[in-house]
Formats: sequence, structure tokens, C-alpha cells
Amino acid sequence: MTDQPAPAAPLRLFNSLTRAVEPFAPIEPGHARVYSCGPTVYNYAHLGNLRAYVFTDTLRRALIWSGLSVTHIINITDVGHLTSDADAGDDKMEAAARASAKSIWDIAAHYTDAFKRNIADLNIIAPSEWTVATDYVPQMIAFAERIAPDHCYELASGLYFDSASVPDYGALAGGRDDAAHARIDPVAGKRNPSDFAIWRKSAPGENRQMEWDSPWGRGAPGWHLECSVMSQARLGHPFDIHTGGIDHREIHHPNEIAQNQAFHAACCGGGDGSAAAAGFTGARWWMHNNFLVDRQGKMSKSKGGFTTLFSLIDAGVHPLAYRLLCLTAHYRSELEFSADSVAAALTRLKRLVMGVEGLKARAEGADWRSDDPAVLRATMPIKLAPLLEQFDEAIADDLMTPRCLPLLEEAIAMKKVPVDDKLRLIAAFDRVLGLNLLTLNRADLRLRPKDATITEAEIEAEMARRRAARADKDFALSDSIRDSLGACGVEVMDGDPLGWEWRLALG
Repeated sequence: MTDQPAPAAPLRLFNSLTRAVEPFAPIEPGHARVYSCGPTVYNYAHLGNLRAYVFTDTLRRALIWSGLSVTHIINITDVGHLTSDADAGDDKMEAAARASAKSIWDIAAHYTDAFKRNIADLNIIAPSEWTVATDYVPQMIAFAERIAPDHCYELASGLYFDSASVPDYGALAGGRDDAAHARIDPVAGKRNPSDFAIWRKSAPGENRQMEWDSPWGRGAPGWHLECSVMSQARLGHPFDIHTGGIDHREIHHPNEIAQNQAFHAACCGGGDGSAAAAGFTGARWWMHNNFLVDRQGKMSKSKGGFTTLFSLIDAGVHPLAYRLLCLTAHYRSELEFSADSVAAALTRLKRLVMGVEGLKARAEGADWRSDDPAVLRATMPIKLAPLLEQFDEAIADDLMTPRCLPLLEEAIAMKKVPVDDKLRLIAAFDRVLGLNLLTLNRADLRLRPKDATITEAEIEAEMARRRAARADKDFALSDSIRDSLGACGVEVMDGDPLGWEWRLALG
């Protein structure tokens, strides 16, 4: 054995373009550039939406773990995204503004702030930059002007991209998908079912809050155009990794790729530039997380009654329990959400926090507090190398977090290892998992449900009375106190191995 743990294992990531796990190497040595499709800020993000950002944050942390610096962009879509992701219907922002009788700008500001609060509550590292779609409309028009002569045509409703004008359209989705294309807006005059809007003209008499002048008339950009332009503006083309939900793999991302191919051909190939465009997608890796599902299927705002992180917190569930739930499944697998699954994740998080709290109480040094995984690895004693290397290999294997969590629990439970060394190993693991275990404490995890009718102080007073009654063998009083607490939504947890005594029932 060497005197210190081995360096990080080479990172291998699944590329949706090739449908294969491939060794990852950034275009620029030592620096990875990542773009993530962000929210359309017409409503609160639901938990299924947020799974995408837990995945992307895990990816970012894994890149840092492997020794890379990362530039990460998340966009805010405040215009252009239609009520169907398949490029049909009304603009989601305009529809929300009409429904609420509020300014579209006020709606965008409110839901953008809410999304950023979700990101912070989930301990997701803030992106290097937030890009807002409406800030880039002039660049979108310029991009469209560049590709229009060879790749677009104009109809009464706007400027449309000819999907047949680029090689291998739809390759990311596995070819031309008739079922997906059937969901695309059937505009009269389109050359191909898969053609999509680059610029949508405002209809005569239409009263829009967001519209701009363009060579094709007054209107607004198409949703797909936005991401091509913002990723190019902030990261350049090509960049390393583009992320999003698996639903983007069928229409949105293939359309981005088609636009990127057309722009690359116009800049580098001359004419239609097919040879120059072939193989160019804008990003080297396209990565997609799978759906969060409930028993009724994929979680979706369109169904109504969707579950948000705010509603989970209002029910008394710490948001990092949801992050932990996400980590229990591989990002490319479906993940079932239920009250039982999130309650189990909360219990597991409690065990982890209590274990780390006990170690911190006995710690002598503080070098385990470092935020730099390289520093933590360099100071790791050789005795812990096998566990560190197993964790490292799991992360390097396309972010296999379900294999990492048992290793974290094993690290906490290890015997005959100095406390500070164990904390150093746990801190290293948590740099990737992002559960904030070195900061959280037991009290943080006991959130008060929004509709609770009893205060924590009142609960503790009743629990003290109940302990006294049990000590006096007054079991009738003990049971009476338990029942009265139950009527207030407090579950008394006799015999709980974690020793929590009580909890407020989930909503």
C-alpha cells in the first residue's frame, strides 16, 4: 500500500448521444463547462423538477471531486415556453399573467425567487451564473438571422426551422419518433411534422406583455432557441456537458442540437454546411435524469395538485430528506415518491445526523472542516483508504450514489478509528453527497408543520409529564397524555431506537 489514498478514479459518465458510459475528459484541461436547462418561472417547481437539480449538483460535485474547476450555468426561462413542451399552445408566462391578472415580470420575479430558495434549501451549489432568457433576446434574433437563409422558412405565424436541413435530426432521441412528433404543434404549412418555431409572431390583435421587433415581425423567441443562444454566449460551443430531465431528450434537446448544427454550419461550412454540421451538437455530453413518479405516474404540474418542496417543508419534512431520497436511486432510474418513502429518508437522515453529532462532540481537531476534497483526501490516513476508494469508484461509475450511502453509514459506524479521522472521511464523502452533515444537528431536523396546533415547548412539557407518570407507574395517565398528544398530531415514539421520543405526523 502507498502512504496515502490513491488519486480519484477516472470519471465515467453516461452520454445520451451514444447511449453508453464513456470516460469523461473536459475540452479544456482542468476545467469543465456545464449548462443545465432551468425552470420556466410561471409556477413553483414541483419535486420532479427539483430532482433534475439534485442530479446536476451531484454531477458538479463529482467533477470537483475529480479535481476539476467547474463553470455551471442554469437558465431562467421567462418567455417562449409554450403550455405543451412539444412546442404547442400558449406561452406559459403569458397564460399565467392572464390567469392571475398580474404583470408577467412580477410573476417571473416571484417564481424565480421561489426556485432559488428551493435550490438553497436542498444545499445545491448556486450556479456560476443564472442566465435570464429575456436578457438575451437581441442575441437570439442575431442567431436566428444567421441560420435562417439555409435552415428556416417563414409562415404567417412565425419563422420555422426545417428539421430536414440538418444531418441526423433527432439522433439524441434515438431517431425520428412519430409519437413525439404527433405532439408537436400541427401548424398549417409546415414542411415536416418535426419542424419547430424559431420566432413566433404576435397574432393580429393579440395583447402580449412580452414581445420584440424582429425581421419576421413583432413577437417572441421560441423556447428551443433560448438555450442554444445562452449556452453559446456563456460557455462557447462546444462545451462539455448539457443536462436536463429525460423529457427534454425527445424534443427540446434535439431541437437545440439542430439549431447548433445549423449555426456551426453557417459559421464554419458555408452553404448548407452539412459536412461541417455532422457530429456537432454544441455539447460533448448530453445527460438526463429520469422521472420522479408517484402511484399515478410522472409528477407533473399539468395534473394539478403537484407536490412542491415548500409543501414538504410545511408538512414538517426537512428538505435534505428529499435530497437523500434522490440519492437512494441512480439518476437514470425512475424514483417513486410517497409519504412512506420520504418518511424513510427522513429517518435515515436522522440516523446520519445523530451519528455525526456524536463524533463532533468528541472531536479534538478541526482539519476535517475543509471544503476542499483534495485537502481531505491528501490528509486521509491509509487505514481509511479502502473505504475511500470504494466511494470514489462508485462516484466515478456514472454517479452511482446508491452505492455511496452505505459506505457513508459504514464510515460513521467504524470502530477503533480516531474520531477526527472518521470525520475527515465523512466530510470528504459529504463534499459529493451534499447532505450538510457537518453542519446539521438534531434540532434542525424537527421542523414544525405549518398546520400544527401545538408548540414544541408544549410538547416537551407534556412529554416530561408523561415520563414522570411512567416512572410512577401511572400508566393510565401516561396513556392519556399520549392520546391527547396524538389528537394534536404528535406521534409518541416509544421504543424508537433513535431515541427521538416524538415526532409531528407528516401532513
